[in-house]
Amino acid sequence: MHLHHIVFTLLMYIHILASSAATDTILAGETLAVNDKLVSKNGRHALGFFGTNSSKSYGRTTTWYLGIWFNTVPKFTSAWVANRDKPVNNTNSLELTFSQDGNLVIQNRSTKSIIWSTQENITTNSTTAVLLSSGNLILTNSSNSSEVLWQSFDHPMDTFFPGEKLGWDKVTGLNRRFVSWKNSIDPAAGGYRYELDPGTGVNQLLLVALNSSTPYWSSGVWNGKYFTPIPEMTGRHAISTKFVDNDQEKYFTYNLLDEYMDPNMLTRHMIGVSGQIKTFTWVKGSQDWVLMNAQPKAQCDVYAVCGPFTICTDNDFPHCICMEGFTITSPKNWELEDRADGCSRNTQLDCIRNISTMHTTDLFYCEPCVRLPQDAQKIEPTRSSSECTQICLNNCSCTAYSFGNSGCSVWHNELLNIRQLDCSDTTNSNGETLCLRLSAKDVQSLKYNRRGIDIGVVTGTCICALGLFALILLLMIWTNKKNSSGRILNGSAGCNGIIAFRYNDLQHATKKFTHKLGAGSFGSVFKGFINESNAIAVKRLDGAYQGEKQFRAEVSSIGAVQHINLVKLVGFCCEDAKRLLVYEYMSNHSLDVHLFRSNSTVLNWAARYQIALGVARGLAYLHDSCRDNIIHCDIKPENILLDASFLPKIADFGMAKLLGRDFSRVLTTMRGTVGYLAPEWLTGVAITPKVDVYSYGMVLLEIISGRRNTSARFSSNGNIDVYFPVHAAHKLLEGDVGSLVDHMLHDDVNLDEAELACKVACWCIQDDEFDRPTMAEVVQILEGVVEIRMAPVPRLLQAMFGSSYSTFS
Repeated sequence: MHLHHIVFTLLMYIHILASSAATDTILAGETLAVNDKLVSKNGRHALGFFGTNSSKSYGRTTTWYLGIWFNTVPKFTSAWVANRDKPVNNTNSLELTFSQDGNLVIQNRSTKSIIWSTQENITTNSTTAVLLSSGNLILTNSSNSSEVLWQSFDHPMDTFFPGEKLGWDKVTGLNRRFVSWKNSIDPAAGGYRYELDPGTGVNQLLLVALNSSTPYWSSGVWNGKYFTPIPEMTGRHAISTKFVDNDQEKYFTYNLLDEYMDPNMLTRHMIGVSGQIKTFTWVKGSQDWVLMNAQPKAQCDVYAVCGPFTICTDNDFPHCICMEGFTITSPKNWELEDRADGCSRNTQLDCIRNISTMHTTDLFYCEPCVRLPQDAQKIEPTRSSSECTQICLNNCSCTAYSFGNSGCSVWHNELLNIRQLDCSDTTNSNGETLCLRLSAKDVQSLKYNRRGIDIGVVTGTCICALGLFALILLLMIWTNKKNSSGRILNGSAGCNGIIAFRYNDLQHATKKFTHKLGAGSFGSVFKGFINESNAIAVKRLDGAYQGEKQFRAEVSSIGAVQHINLVKLVGFCCEDAKRLLVYEYMSNHSLDVHLFRSNSTVLNWAARYQIALGVARGLAYLHDSCRDNIIHCDIKPENILLDASFLPKIADFGMAKLLGRDFSRVLTTMRGTVGYLAPEWLTGVAITPKVDVYSYGMVLLEIISGRRNTSARFSSNGNIDVYFPVHAAHKLLEGDVGSLVDHMLHDDVNLDEAELACKVACWCIQDDEFDRPTMAEVVQILEGVVEIRMAPVPRLLQAMFGSSYSTFS
């Protein structure tokens, strides 16, 4: 009996090993059980059953789906779901197998009931299912593997795989479009779709709410290489895009170029629950997807993103709040990002209760400085606000009105797309007042609450004043204890998750600022550790700086900036006159160390090109994609840091200038570093993001040459009066790019990329800012999306520094 037990155990172990062996294929007669999975040959994708569950407090049970996910990402991320609208609550007897007609089916093994099927009209009952490296699940004829009978790429969900088609088959009528999830855990069809323009004949992509026929975002027209307004959608240097329109098909697709693919990086392009198209990147060692791009950029541009009777605010989190007199309809759905139900009235309108008597005691509560809903009914003629009010009161379905320069507008039933505007911005002329119809009870309650708040503020102030002295004593005692603990246990979290550190904590973390990493015009940088393990870089700002309120405001704005090519701001310290910034630590130091120091690692050409591209992407994000456009003002190799994978991250926002989205330039005092300053700094005119473009061009020349532009002047033809950027511009015109490249690379260079980089650099350092490209255009050029012609030699540089060249273009 004991022997039988051992044999049985060994057989079970062998079965487990066999079933867990990675395979990408299901053959005829085989099944995929709940605990099994297919893995694509490249290991990037997996197919199997997975379960989802919401907050336990709501008592929801786990629901199961068959899907495809990113297999190499530690955070489970689904990319395709077969039975998105038919979840399974019980995994007993659940399996993926083949039906008698050759279709792939999810079935209950016990009852033989089919839950999902590929539903193809197949003439053979011998079929094979394969999960391709692209993430495409295909069903093929077992006797002819080239005959694809069905594929998951023809039935997209929310994720746009490389190689997948967005568009339709003109022969069969199949329309491939992407539909968002219902909420963050439910893959059922949600409220938004991403599709090729179906009706106008224009070659463009659209975002449309399922309950509206009007698009709220469009990609713009395809110009043969990319969609004109949003070239960043074409992706990275490693991505090629294509738009096809022939007799059989009309679709858009993109592909990753194998020679540029980084095995440590994954890209995910999808339509989110919130109705935005988002591009994420996963970098090895990170713990989450990093958002690279979102369209539309403003969350409140999405149609009905917050649901009815809500107000959306772009610059606040959460974006959505209920209007006064309303509460969230479904807190469970709201928590899961499904806000389709919006908010509901606290008290029913009196006119509804007394509709038979046509009498109402309803009142209005006015919301100032909002962008009004779009479906307004104009009432003509109306001479006064009181007349407009009465018109709305006379109709029980009227829920709001607005009276202004454009006259009287009223809205009936649900209110959608109300947007809060910045009332403090005097340049904003779009803000209007919306008067919302409420029951008299709710209006009186709002007034009472406000009086209560005023009384509470006065009472609270008195109590705070009485207890202030005791609080100070307690804080002093607590601080002394904390200083002696030898650890930074926590900091107070400020806006955007930025930590407000105490100065004594940072002293301890840096061992009293002993491990100096470097110094610049605005301060010194020291290495430290939080809780003895997490490395940080602490920048101690020297000299007199702005006041505490301004410092904290800028920290909050810069702290909200999140991009894979920008150094993350962890926290700050603002005590008395002390100003310190805490950043993530970059183990490979700054770019200048690797370019200009002989005892450091020599960066190969591929690494240099990717660094140049990464810096361009980071700057493009600062200039175009932030809430406030940011001009860095001090781009140089010392401010470009490299992580463990030599991924570049722009650092040192000490001189950054925030530029409101309604402004194209700003007047500020001269700042920056000699050798990287654009000519407009010298003239005192208002600057634009083009000053960063100029600095980037200078840095790009240094990346190419491995030498300082501002070192001893370059010797050319026996002369020593040639400034290197001028020399580079002439050599580029002569077609001699090879002589400009760092000799430490020993000719191991892609000369086509080197020439392209030189052209970009020369355009970036043009005298006139209008001749320089934007950073978004620089990204396109370096990615090979946009062609570029030869740049002229910058005349100002040649005039200032002289040259042995007698003529130039």
